[in-house]
Amino acid sequence: MSELEFQNVSYVNNGKEILHDLCIDFSPGSYVSIIGPSGSGKSTFLRLCCNLISSTKGTVLFHGKDVLQQNPIELRKKIGYCFQEPVLWGNTVDDNLSFPFQVRKQEIDEKKISCLLASFGLDEHFRKSEIKNLSGGEKQRVALIRTLLFEPEILLLDEVTSALDADNTGLVEKAILGLNQRGITVLWVTHNDAQSRKYADQLLTIENGRIKSLEAIK
Repeated sequence: MSELEFQNVSYVNNGKEILHDLCIDFSPGSYVSIIGPSGSGKSTFLRLCCNLISSTKGTVLFHGKDVLQQNPIELRKKIGYCFQEPVLWGNTVDDNLSFPFQVRKQEIDEKKISCLLASFGLDEHFRKSEIKNLSGGEKQRVALIRTLLFEPEILLLDEVTSALDADNTGLVEKAILGLNQRGITVLWVTHNDAQSRKYADQLLTIENGRIKSLEAIK
């Protein structure tokens, strides 16, 4: 059974069709790069995957069940989404890293936080940094770490290295590859051609709201 499936899915916003009749499915453990021109519907596609928005037509299935029939909070624990422009809350980095534990009523796992910070080139002192003083790249990494403190089954990434330099981009790419090798499905929107083919096993091209191609890379 497919882990995630689109059955004739279309999405219309303000009278404009953003996505048209998408039919595609993803197996558990897939690593898919999603490319295409700006405005082609890639981010909308990711939002439909985790029911941040609902399809105008057709059905999105997660483990064979319509996402509209699933508890949205539980669904988004299993399908994590990292935006290109991350949304952080509270005053400090630590406010964001403690939140996933608080919402689950669990004790904060300091070791896990430390390991993830190190994986993304950040140290313990960074936890006390104020959100308002962070760079765009630091915000992207904080949002990604926050999502990964409880690993989802599917990880949706929307240009999450767009504000990072080459060294930090490499750290993120290696961390995501490690997650995929442990069985997490990765769907990654990128405009970086080299990145799109670096570790992914499939390349999905979306143009003008339609699937242009799905290419096996490996």
